[in-house]
Amino acid sequence: MQRALLTVAALIILAGPAVLQADERDEARAQVEFGIEVAMRGLWNEAIFRWERAIQLDPTYAEAWNNLAIAFENQGRLEDALEAYETALDLDPQNIQIETNYDLFLEVSDRVNQSDP
Repeated sequence: MQRALLTVAALIILAGPAVLQADERDEARAQVEFGIEVAMRGLWNEAIFRWERAIQLDPTYAEAWNNLAIAFENQGRLEDALEAYETALDLDPQNIQIETNYDLFLEVSDRVNQSDP
């Protein structure tokens, strides 16, 4: 009986971080969704805040990094956008949407750099 209680206690302790991580991932998703809503209304600073919060909760959330890159690009923060896109791609190199956004960013960025004297 005592051994069974110890096993259950060990499982509860081991499950604790996984539950916390799942909760953090859910909260990160909620932040990303809210960020999308406010970005669609043109509230880019609020969107950046939400996506940065999502990344704090889950630094491996590639879509949050991608959205943050788009927001930085929209705000003219091209260095930050490049960094965020590259992080998103490092996290999810097979994601076609992130790859497409990154390629478009590079194309536009190259044009802007070529037109600058």
